[in-house]
Amino acid sequence: MLDSGVTNPPFLNHYESFFDKTSKSFSNRCSLRATGECDLPIIDLSALRSSIEGERKACVKAIAEASSEWGFFQVLNHGVSQQLLMEMRREQVKVFNTPFEKKASCGILNDSYRWGTPSATSLEQFSWSEAFHVPLNKISQEGCCPLEFTSLRETMEKLAEEMEKLARTLAGLLAENVGHVGELFTENCNGSTCFLRLNRYPPCPLSPEIFGLTPHTDSDFLTILYQDQVGGLQLMKDSNWVAVKPNPDALIVNIGDLFQAWSNDLYKSVKHKVVANKRVERYSIAYFLCPSYDSVIGSCSGTSLYKQFTFGEFRRQVQEDVKNTGQKVGLPRFLI
Repeated sequence: MLDSGVTNPPFLNHYESFFDKTSKSFSNRCSLRATGECDLPIIDLSALRSSIEGERKACVKAIAEASSEWGFFQVLNHGVSQQLLMEMRREQVKVFNTPFEKKASCGILNDSYRWGTPSATSLEQFSWSEAFHVPLNKISQEGCCPLEFTSLRETMEKLAEEMEKLARTLAGLLAENVGHVGELFTENCNGSTCFLRLNRYPPCPLSPEIFGLTPHTDSDFLTILYQDQVGGLQLMKDSNWVAVKPNPDALIVNIGDLFQAWSNDLYKSVKHKVVANKRVERYSIAYFLCPSYDSVIGSCSGTSLYKQFTFGEFRRQVQEDVKNTGQKVGLPRFLI
């Protein structure tokens, strides 16, 4: 059985009660199936460097429209080196191919390894995946990696730097679109608040409708995702799940809860998930642009749809809801 492999987490043994095939959980999931495949809006960021002002304005407009209509978009000519992304993928495969017991115990990347869903009480709350979720300022911390993973740490540092530059640019443009200074918008986002997450979704021998990652919205300003060509990412569009067609040349950007609140719902934080694959493993890398915990999430206009809250208050409420109900409630908790 797949769970007995030395590199894979013991999903089946640890969460045995969730995988009873006679359970109605497997037969009642039709509403969670994707109705089709979509091509996300593709935006060429080279226009931002154009000397023709109209081209830059058109690019900013396209970013804003995609953020409002989809909450997701793809970017080309984004400034993140393709060679670096490929190098990161090789390092990612190497670290995830480490025996499970070592990943779980030897302190790789500042003890950031996690797998499954410890808070889950049912199949609907469970994710068939493993990850390293690392604050940027912890990547280079002394003792963060055993010597054999020195190249992993160095590659992550380079990637975080390039992802951060892209994230600040996009967030700044979205802020400027509604009349605010972009640099001020991201001033509380730094290495101690932002994260890089390495994801692996092992092959799942059970139902293809098992979640690799449960449906959720991101609790940040925005996320930048680099994924492989396996597929599995799905998002909610017009009340239906649609599968995102992988594009080898693009990075995916999605709006988070904080940006939706700040923009008074102009930009949309859209629910998304990953569906496990029965035969093939899937890899992705995500960068999360987050402010400090004491940052107040205000409004881009005078009248706000939401109560004023800090990022720390938002995170604590999310954690409390997950603990008590197994589900993230998120922004509805803060509506006026």
